[in-house]
Amino acid sequence: MMQLKDLTDEQLVVAYAKGENTAFDVLLNRHKSGVFSYIYFIVRSRELAEDIFQETFVKAIMMIKQDRYVDNGKFRAWINRIAHNLIIDHYRQEKNCQVVSNDDYEFDLLNDVKVADGTIEDAMVHNQIMSDVQHLIEYLPDNQKEVLQLRYYQDCSFQEIAEKTGVSINTALGRMRYAILNIRRMADEKQIILTEN
Repeated sequence: MMQLKDLTDEQLVVAYAKGENTAFDVLLNRHKSGVFSYIYFIVRSRELAEDIFQETFVKAIMMIKQDRYVDNGKFRAWINRIAHNLIIDHYRQEKNCQVVSNDDYEFDLLNDVKVADGTIEDAMVHNQIMSDVQHLIEYLPDNQKEVLQLRYYQDCSFQEIAEKTGVSINTALGRMRYAILNIRRMADEKQIILTEN
């Protein structure tokens, strides 16, 4: 008889949706480190990362129970997307709470470029670039993809990457270099612009 830990993510989601609560525990244990690292990499606050991490898995539970999980073979991408949206929601909410009165300043605060946020268009361009990069990463060889994800999504040093992947630091650096070169090449071939200016 197969044990839960031997099931794929998608099989675990189905089992959990059918009432096998321990299936979600297996999913949580399987992905908690990566999801937390992803959140922490963006928010840079352990306390905030823990709050968003918990909220991410609570939302995942609710969505699975409401039959809103789409089986596309990418549970990790799906759970990271939930985390990403919660991070965006947090910063939007925080931004809305920071109201400043223009009456308190002699110069026109609202027309000062130094304190202006980027435009909505800037944010959309940035989000599109990030989405394009994540899409291109999927086409990399596994060893290059692994180094890239450890470096940028889990904030590992090259020493840590070398230890985790069982290769030398030079090999880890080489794989990162080839990953970046391959992403640039694929972007050129597909005429994808990866710069914001």
